[in-house]
Amino acid sequence: MLLGVILFFDGALLALGNILFLSGLTLIIGPHKTFYFFARRQKLRGTACFIGGILLVFFKWPFVGVIVETFGFLNLFGDFFPVILTFLRQLPVIGQILTLPYIRDVADRIAGSRTSIV
Repeated sequence: MLLGVILFFDGALLALGNILFLSGLTLIIGPHKTFYFFARRQKLRGTACFIGGILLVFFKWPFVGVIVETFGFLNLFGDFFPVILTFLRQLPVIGQILTLPYIRDVADRIAGSRTSIV
């Protein structure tokens, strides 16, 4: 998907990235849990935007599709950002950068964390 965005929203690469993302997620957590993750009542708006964005990419509207898909992705996976931030802060070089005073405040605000780890 990154290559599709770098190459000026190449529809074929974006579609391939979407297919690989969904199949990889299904292979990692299983089809049953994948279905229930996307079908939860709290996640329906995010699921609709994510699937709608994928369909827009398939129907040759890659720029609009990526924007809609990004909004859905943030709604679906936004709860994981504090966990990801905690993991990144434990890495050697990246953790030192993320604990700098101003960067820590911005990262906490983006991730939605209430308190800092360090």
